[in-house]
Amino acid sequence: MFSNFLIGLREGLEASLVVCILIAYLVKTGNKNKLVPIWIGVGIAVVVSLAFGAGLEFGSQEMTFKAQEALGGSLSIISVGLVTWMVFWMRRTARHLKTELHGKLDAALSMGTGALVATALLAVGREGLETSLFVWRAVHAADDGWHPMIGAFLGIAAAVVLGWLFYRGALRINLSKFFTWTGGMLVIVAAGVLAYGVHDLQEAEFLGGIHNRAFDISATIPPDSWYGTLLKGTFNFQPDPTVLQITVWALYLIPTLALFLAPVGFGRSVRATDQKAQKATDEKPEADSAGDGARDGDGAVHDGERVRDGARRAGSGAGGNQV
Repeated sequence: MFSNFLIGLREGLEASLVVCILIAYLVKTGNKNKLVPIWIGVGIAVVVSLAFGAGLEFGSQEMTFKAQEALGGSLSIISVGLVTWMVFWMRRTARHLKTELHGKLDAALSMGTGALVATALLAVGREGLETSLFVWRAVHAADDGWHPMIGAFLGIAAAVVLGWLFYRGALRINLSKFFTWTGGMLVIVAAGVLAYGVHDLQEAEFLGGIHNRAFDISATIPPDSWYGTLLKGTFNFQPDPTVLQITVWALYLIPTLALFLAPVGFGRSVRATDQKAQKATDEKPEADSAGDGARDGDGAVHDGERVRDGARRAGSGAGGNQV
């Protein structure tokens, strides 16, 4: 339930911030009459997201067991990819999000009502589709009835309230730290979803090794205990994972979390330092060559002056003899 609350809160807050920025910009620029298309776009995005989730739920019920496992495993991998891209994108562009949205909204205002609807639809719809897919996959992985759905809706409701408070100026938090902490936790949750997706593909016989267990601590952490249920619902913990599950989990979690927690621009700063050092190294021989050329040029000038002085003295001597 907690993991789905986190998903709903994170994705919902992103969507709420987008809507707040769009509405605030229209109000400040004297375009209150353009708010209706924005709300129409938001409403369509919500309906499409709910329809997408319902389609996943009811459409999969008519499939065979292996087909359901294959679909669930494939969508787990897709949802993990989307969530990973989302947390890195927000980490990189959060500080420029307002400027970017203002630019898109200016373009939409010049194009008309349909463009305003499309702007809100795309901005909110992306978050809604990601939420539907990830929550649907997490609900099936947790196997805990409607509790995960309740957690997701509570997270979305909390995000809406926070968005409204942001808009009213009644709440101020460090969004950079907020998205960093929640993003890191989502990476951990995504690792569990990915491992569970691999297990689904093994049960569908798309991948082998279903009976090759890495360990089995079911006696220590029973799956039906309250703490076993909590771990499964939060991190998709499994007390008897396969070797392939553990391998995929570690290969995803360790490098992804390390890259996510690295300082923003770390890679670019290292490359820039290397480029500056290389440039300085390349320019030094050129400077030395230019200096040698300058010294050679100075020597040539002095030699030319001595030749001209000698010629003048010779000319003067010749003139005196003639007179």
